Order: sequence, then C-alpha cells, then structure tokens
Amino acid sequence: MKKLINAVDSILSESLQGLEAIHGDILALGEGGAFVRRKTLTPGKVALISGGGSGHEPLHAGFVGLGMLDAACPGQVFTSPTPDQMLAAVNAVGTAAGSLFIVKNYEGDVMNFEMAAEMADTPVATVITDDDVAVPKSTWSTGRRGVAGTLVVEKMVGAAAEQGRELGALKSLGDEVNRRTRSMGVALTSCTVPAAGKPTFTLSEDEMEMGVGIHGEPGRRRVKLASADAIADEMMGAILDDLSLTRGTPCLLLVNGFGGTPTMELYLMANAAKRVMAGRGLAVARGLVGSYVTSLEMAGCSLTVTALDDSLIQLWDAPVHTAALRWN
Repeated sequence: MKKLINAVDSILSESLQGLEAIHGDILALGEGGAFVRRKTLTPGKVALISGGGSGHEPLHAGFVGLGMLDAACPGQVFTSPTPDQMLAAVNAVGTAAGSLFIVKNYEGDVMNFEMAAEMADTPVATVITDDDVAVPKSTWSTGRRGVAGTLVVEKMVGAAAEQGRELGALKSLGDEVNRRTRSMGVALTSCTVPAAGKPTFTLSEDEMEMGVGIHGEPGRRRVKLASADAIADEMMGAILDDLSLTRGTPCLLLVNGFGGTPTMELYLMANAAKRVMAGRGLAVARGLVGSYVTSLEMAGCSLTVTALDDSLIQLWDAPVHTAALRWN
C-alpha cells in the first residue's frame, strides 16, 4: 500500500487539521474534530448539516461555507459518523429556525442521523438522497444509494437557506431536487482503504465495474473495458430512461471523478455525455466537471443529471464560497 500518510489511525485527524490550516477563513473544526463548521454563521437561518464516512473528499467538509453547509460530520474512512458527532454539530450551528440533515442513503448514516434528530432540542428535518440508478439496493443500503447527486441537493438547498426559507420549505426543496436527480458510476480500478491495506476488489486490466458504488460496492455487472463513448451511452441511457424527461428540458450535467481519473478524461466523458443528451433533445443548461464525490484513489467516474427549471437554475447560480466550490 502506497499512500501519503503517517499512520493509519491518524489519517483523518491530520487531514482535517490540514483543511482548517488552509481554509481557516471559511471553516473551523469542532471540539476533537467531531465536525467541521462554518467560521461565520448567518444568524437565524436554518442550519444545513451533512456528513458520512471519509474517503469521499471534498464531500462533505469541502462544501462547508457560504451557500452550502453549515456543518459536516466526518466518520472514519467509509464508516458513518456517530450520533454524538451530529448532535454536537446541531448544538454548535443550529438555531431556533431548526436544522436540516442531508443524508446519503446508507443504513449506518440514516440510522445515526435519525438518532441524532431524536436527541436534538431544536427542530430537525431530514432529506435522504438516493440518486444512484445502478442497482435497486446494495450491500449497505435499503433502496438506491446516495451518491454524487448529494452535491446538487446541498448546493441548491444551501442557496435557498441563505435566502431565509423555513425548514419545511427547505426539506420539500431537497426532496424535489433529489427526485429530479439520477446518477451512475463506473470503476476502472479499485481503491484501498488504509485500515485494510489492500484493494477492496480486483479488476483485470481489461475489465471495468459498471454501476459501482462509492465504497466499491458491486454494480450491475463486471464487463470488458469499452470506449468512453460506449460507457457514456450505457450510463446516460440508464439515467435518462429513469428520469423520463420531456424533450427540451434544461438539465444540469455533473461529471464526477472518483479520485484517480485525470481531468482530461473527465471532460472527454462530459463531451460524450452531452452528445447522448443532445440525441434525446435535452439541453445542458449548466455543467460541472471535477472530482467532488470520490472513492479514495479509485479510477473511474460517475455521471449525474438533474432536471432543471428557472427557479433551480437560479439556486444553482447563487453565490457559493467553500473550500471545494466557489463562484460569484
């Protein structure tokens, strides 16, 4: 195992310390590194809190800041944070207006965030993301997995929260954005969890895992490596068939790297995906390309499509200032 680490059991804490050291103008660590919080909170607004296992950076801590999350709770690599972490985050950033949890659909995350909501003294609502069309259920989830579409939910709900919308309206918005969003991924290599010290799974040089999960869970099937166009055709076909969009619908296209894929290849995939969408009469009104919801050093990518309308475009375009996303 070759990784830039000092010790397996300190990799998370040292990484979080580095995040704070570089982006201390935006965020700060909670006591003991239990959560990452916005350095400057907006008084009286609903607090947005997310989190999950580490290894998917910059999700979630990299999205803490203006226009997105107020706090993020990092668990150990591919391991859910604890309810105590989430409750500490609520106590640190929550207000009388309440807190909204944004939770990827994995059993550990859902259970622990639910426990934290029950323990909180202020109102808490929850949005569960389940955008992965690859499989109906997986090793760690009942129902579809929450993957890169979580970023889209966090961005749009974050923008609405900055406008002062109330808790119920933000939950409804988050649920609606999730319903409009579908994703699918492909892996060309495995990743290596530091504590395990060996690849999660193995692929031959001429194989790929179609529909892989962000923890390396099996996808739809293992197949021979194909061209980028063929890969995009299959993934976009599954996404667009599931969404069943009317021709002319404006869309957001997110091409997300898993940690080991060059940006050049991601833009190549973006071009291939856009071609498939054009063939179905769909316009890419907004796009984002980069490694935002990763799986350590896994090579591969995911494609995400969100059906937009004018109000969602405005929320996507709203200012954001975080470690991983910044515009306007």
